[in-house]
Amino acid sequence: MDKPLVVITGASSGIGEAAARAFSKAGHPLLLMARRVERMEALGLPDTMCRKVDVRDREAIAAAVAEAEEKYGPTDCLFNNAGIARLADIGGQDPQEWDETIDINTKGVMNALHPVMAGMKERRRGTIVMMSSIAGRKVYPDHTVYCGTKFFVHAVSESIRGYLAPYDVRVVVISPGIIETEVLHHVTDQTTLKNYKDNKARIGGGIGADHVADMVLFAYQMPQNVLIQEMVVTPTRQEY
Repeated sequence: MDKPLVVITGASSGIGEAAARAFSKAGHPLLLMARRVERMEALGLPDTMCRKVDVRDREAIAAAVAEAEEKYGPTDCLFNNAGIARLADIGGQDPQEWDETIDINTKGVMNALHPVMAGMKERRRGTIVMMSSIAGRKVYPDHTVYCGTKFFVHAVSESIRGYLAPYDVRVVVISPGIIETEVLHHVTDQTTLKNYKDNKARIGGGIGADHVADMVLFAYQMPQNVLIQEMVVTPTRQEY
């Protein structure tokens, strides 16, 4: 295998799926993790290990990474992509939706980091791409807990970037705006959902997940001493 292993969480749809296709086309063996394993297997990508993993399960992630590294060698890139958007009026939102959002978007991110970070540090090589959002830089109506989780991603990313930089390990943050993905499938508040869809229609729709995947691949393919610290991408007509 002449290209190193790339690990992608949340790889069954959206940006994760698009990234899997992009990195596979570039010749990388892959470990794909998500709850819907059949969706990942249906991609039919070569040199790819698909594992049914919930990112809230730290042990399951570690086991999948160990299995993939035994077959394909050390992880050179982690795309820490898995996330959920439970958007709602915070005053009426079910606190169980807070728990799910926080557990997946914050604890899940840390769980995926854990099995790859020490090896990258020891090898003095590696790239960690953290999926945030423009909602990790600005606050939006009905995004309260979601914004909190993405601000967390930004804070953790800045901290581990400083920690890993002396070891030549890169930490990239990708912060998309409105993208054509399945993110709205997780919204149960019908008023919030309507407002989001109306705004999306007003600006002519979101942009394709493939564009974001291409940006992630581009940042990864820069020389190891070149770090694109953060990329923010939105439709041209998305004003804020």
